[in-house]
Amino acid sequence: MDKEIRGFEKLRQPLSGYVMLAVILLLLMAVITTAKAIPDSPVFPIIFAVAMAILARGLVVISPNSSKHFLLFGAYHGSVRTSGLFWVNPFFTRMTLSLRARNFESEKVKVNDKLGNPIMISVILVWKVKDTFKAYFEVDDYTNFIKIQTDSAVRQLAASYPYDHFEDERATVTLSTDFNEVNSTLEKEISERLVLAGIEVVEARITYLAYAPEIAHSMLRRQQASAIVAARHKIVEGAVGMVESALHLLSTKGIIELDEEKKAAMVSNLMVVLCGDKETQPVVNTGTLNH
Repeated sequence: MDKEIRGFEKLRQPLSGYVMLAVILLLLMAVITTAKAIPDSPVFPIIFAVAMAILARGLVVISPNSSKHFLLFGAYHGSVRTSGLFWVNPFFTRMTLSLRARNFESEKVKVNDKLGNPIMISVILVWKVKDTFKAYFEVDDYTNFIKIQTDSAVRQLAASYPYDHFEDERATVTLSTDFNEVNSTLEKEISERLVLAGIEVVEARITYLAYAPEIAHSMLRRQQASAIVAARHKIVEGAVGMVESALHLLSTKGIIELDEEKKAAMVSNLMVVLCGDKETQPVVNTGTLNH
């Protein structure tokens, strides 16, 4: 039989099962015929029946996206990935392994980001078996191996980046903003860990990310405070421009002449009106500008 070396996996192309099925049917007919022709001598029917049973045991059916690998007295004799009816050595021990893509969603785990802040994170992993030999014989339980190594990769990922830019303004990549780069790093990290088990990572991405409950409220208040400060900065910046424009128009059009003291008073009043977070109460001056 033809063999192709693929890593540790040896791919086989077994004999067609339909040809051997026809041989088995011929043996069945031989059993019936000899039993009728020589009723007093069961030797030939027994021989044909034993041969038929041994050959029948060699038939194997492989479904699409499945594989079978074969052992003979503990020695690995290759794998078959092609679907259909085949015939192999009747004394082979057969082991079935699915090649379909499967999902694994991790539980939400508490880890520390690059700055030591506790965060909650979970990921989803799409994977499939690439090398059946490694999946069965290089690790004890490849599904449990995937869970443990994924958890380890998630912890490694979290420790490599800060949660957001509020934590580290100089950070170029953060967990909460640069999803594409973070997910690519996660996929690479998991792939390197699972190559030992012959597992191919189709996709890996973060599905849940948040601060741990014990600091979530404080972090939210800090983010709100930072947002308020940024908004105030914009308001003051705009107010200064408006005051400057008002003074320029008053001076250009000659509406009123203001000395430095009156300009300062006017600037103070306009800044209070424009930057205050509450409605101002107008005061009507019925006298002169000096009273």
